[in-house]
Amino acid sequence: MPNGSQPPPPRTPGGGPAPVATFGQIDKPAPRANRPAPDYTAIARSPEFLDLRARLRRFVFPMTAVFLLWYLGYVVLAAYQPEFMSIRLFGEVNVGLVMGVGQFVTTILITALYLKYAARQIDPRVVALYREATGEEPR
Repeated sequence: MPNGSQPPPPRTPGGGPAPVATFGQIDKPAPRANRPAPDYTAIARSPEFLDLRARLRRFVFPMTAVFLLWYLGYVVLAAYQPEFMSIRLFGEVNVGLVMGVGQFVTTILITALYLKYAARQIDPRVVALYREATGEEPR
């Protein structure tokens, strides 16, 4: 295609123009109602949104603090108490190894707890706020 010219349109084996692919007749955007944009400032000040933030913080901040203390405790013990961390519990398994694996277990446990908490306390409120702000069902 010299000098930016357009390629020729696709053709069928018989020489005629190829049909346009419509992907199951989904070739046009879905019609949307022309609604004004949500008032984000009003939403941020609403009691429902403030309650949502408070519920999220009630879970996230304490759980983060607990996990950071647990993690930093592990690191400090590993750095300053190697004799404690090397105490054998059984076979070749020592305290340091059990605490290290415990970090992974704790992460999985916190994730599972958050998913359960979010499904009961956070997600329904987010859906309600979305409906109220947009007048639509979330996708």
